[in-house]
Amino acid sequence: MSEKELISAVVKFAGDSGDGMQVSGSLFSHATVLAGNDIATFPDFPAEIRAPVGTVSGISGFQLRFGSERIHSPGDQADMLVAMNAAAIKSNLNALKDGGIVLVNLSGMDAKNLRLAGYANDANPLEDAKLAGYHVVEVDFLKIAKEVLKDSGLGKADIDKGKNMVALGLVGWVYQRELSQMLQLVQQKFSSKGHWAEWNQELVKAGWAYGET
Repeated sequence: MSEKELISAVVKFAGDSGDGMQVSGSLFSHATVLAGNDIATFPDFPAEIRAPVGTVSGISGFQLRFGSERIHSPGDQADMLVAMNAAAIKSNLNALKDGGIVLVNLSGMDAKNLRLAGYANDANPLEDAKLAGYHVVEVDFLKIAKEVLKDSGLGKADIDKGKNMVALGLVGWVYQRELSQMLQLVQQKFSSKGHWAEWNQELVKAGWAYGET
């Protein structure tokens, strides 16, 4: 793996409305400002109110463009798509640049999610030509969150919410944000939520460590 200097980049976080994409995108935006980059953001809310989980119409997103030059718009096409499930890929792939990065959550690509996203015969885009021409990185964010939170006493639904913080940590590592600043932002964001501030910091660190590994 090699490093590449960029003048600007566009990242889009996409997933179900309960996947915390607005939170991850907002925290990454704040870390990017602290890094000295100029930014423009675009929150992208679901097409339907209370759309069924896992469907294209229920996808929520957060797009930002950042760089060392003056940024005037959130960008038309993304350099990286962070897709939390199959529907996120289906609804956003046409907005990803050729050769762009698809950071995909494996736990959101099972047969149920493929069916809800409308892939014919549960055809997995990770296994056919739909993602040819892109750089695909498969990560099981949920599995990592479960490992981090295994002694927390949290239930399945709450642990599931932690995968967006793992994704945040990994994206922060890819674009070389300051880990200490990201952890401070998480602390500020969740300081009134009891142990969630500490738990989310550990999740971010796990995503960061995954990148380094």
